[in-house]
Amino acid sequence: MTEPDLRRSRALQDRLHRLVPGGAHTYARGADQYPEFMPPVLTRGRGARVWDADGNEYVEYGMGLRSVTLGHAYPPVVEAVRACLDDGLSFSRPTTTELAAAEDFLDLVSTADMVKFGKNGSDATTAALRLARAATGRDLVAVCDQPFFSVDDWFIGTTDMAAGIPTVTSDLTVRFAYNDADTLRARFAEHPGRIAAVFLEAATALAEPAPGFLETVRALCDEHGALLIFDEMITGFRWSPHGAQAVYGVTPDLSCWGKAMGNGFPLAALAGKREFMELGGLNTDADRVFLLSTTHGPESVSLTAFRAVARAYRDGDPVGAMERAGRRLADGVNAAADAAGVGDAVRAIGRPSCLVFTTRDADGAPSQAFRTLFLQELLRRKVLGQSFVISAAHTDADVDHTIDAVSQALVVYRRALEAGTVDGLLAGRPVAPALRRTAAPRRLDGGAAS
Repeated sequence: MTEPDLRRSRALQDRLHRLVPGGAHTYARGADQYPEFMPPVLTRGRGARVWDADGNEYVEYGMGLRSVTLGHAYPPVVEAVRACLDDGLSFSRPTTTELAAAEDFLDLVSTADMVKFGKNGSDATTAALRLARAATGRDLVAVCDQPFFSVDDWFIGTTDMAAGIPTVTSDLTVRFAYNDADTLRARFAEHPGRIAAVFLEAATALAEPAPGFLETVRALCDEHGALLIFDEMITGFRWSPHGAQAVYGVTPDLSCWGKAMGNGFPLAALAGKREFMELGGLNTDADRVFLLSTTHGPESVSLTAFRAVARAYRDGDPVGAMERAGRRLADGVNAAADAAGVGDAVRAIGRPSCLVFTTRDADGAPSQAFRTLFLQELLRRKVLGQSFVISAAHTDADVDHTIDAVSQALVVYRRALEAGTVDGLLAGRPVAPALRRTAAPRRLDGGAAS
């Protein structure tokens, strides 16, 4: 094994830390999410491969925080965008591209009547909440116990990273448990006539809806006059081009989309029933809602990219390709773990198009230190990823390379399990949760990480 030279990446990361709070523009991309001395700074990508500033080539997973399903620099998307550049991209009136993109979207998501485009998922979810509050005249929102819905105060105020957010705002958000409709029923009983909206992902990488759960949530919203809002940021274009709502047969009042819509180009959408969406339009007698109004939301480049993505999903089967490659990867990783005698600690789990991996310690508990060791050993073998989230561009060769890298990494992992510690095997401090109250993760020796 040739150890990757990361000297230039480390120097660039130091410069980033001097100029950008946290050293990255997304917390999940931060250096603290990777082994301390091995955070590659990337320069380009193609298909399922990426290259760093030192010239190292990796098979990548996670794929732009799940935003790339067709592969980096997917030629039909790139060619469509290149063709539109000579015509300009931002104007003072709507364009024919906006109309065509809306038609393409609503053709895919036929459960919605209207759509409005934005630039990031938080814009869409916060607009959906504002719309629900206006439609119902209520103030509370019930949010499922799932990882993430928005960078805005109404959600971040309920996390460990709540500094700067008044409790008067975070107190307007209440929680309920996934696959436990009784907890949502209890929230409605505790706050009669106050819950404007119920937010949830219909499914996650690790959790499928129990029989009847989504139907009961829908019925509770109808019974209590709240809007049901599905977050389709991850499930849209990974579960189905029509969203999880099509897979499970439950229609929300509003749904929020993003990530894979543009195959990496920045685009999000709020979609839903006409009676609600029109509250942010011109055809309403009620007080108007400031729904989504962004300078760059309808720029032609991202909408053109979306139209090429929609065409790829209409003409082909990217979800099927991801599921086939994901199943092959999971089978190979799990066979390697069993062969190494660590199958109880390391496992590829979840939906094949959205796999994650477990990393447990010698006592069987989830461990950030052991996770970091696994990431370190994969990076040494030119596999980059905080998960095994795959794309339709991952080839058999990419999967084979990954399985081989996992097999070799597990030799080191088993040594750590046998020793009961990663000391002497892990260089630097363990990774830390992205959303945490204190700033500095700790080194293994107890000192603060630099």
